[in-house]
Amino acid sequence: MTITRLKSGGVFEDKVGYARTVIAGGFVFMSGGTAQGDDIPTGIVDQCADILRFIRAELTRAGSDISKVVRVTYIIPDADEFSACWPLLSDTFGDHPPAATMISCDLIHPKYKIEIEVTALA
Repeated sequence: MTITRLKSGGVFEDKVGYARTVIAGGFVFMSGGTAQGDDIPTGIVDQCADILRFIRAELTRAGSDISKVVRVTYIIPDADEFSACWPLLSDTFGDHPPAATMISCDLIHPKYKIEIEVTALA
């Protein structure tokens, strides 16, 4: 089986020792991602939208797309904020809803309101 590892250039990939995206066995496995850049939005919905843009781009780079996502994990420090993201997530996945789990726990930095991890068909 061929395994392809794609790095995005994120600061933690080399520090921690992981690849942002791994393509193997007909699947695309994406590590959890948070909002990025110099001007990270403060609200959960804007952060969620930022991450989803990155996920779409990374899936395209891996030869997949958002309609092929079969599993998604949402990691959120404040579970009460999650419902604000539901309309955006419903619109994003539309007629192709994946299996999903939401976990409430601290993230790597308090400025992050949501982290999203996906698995998609290649």
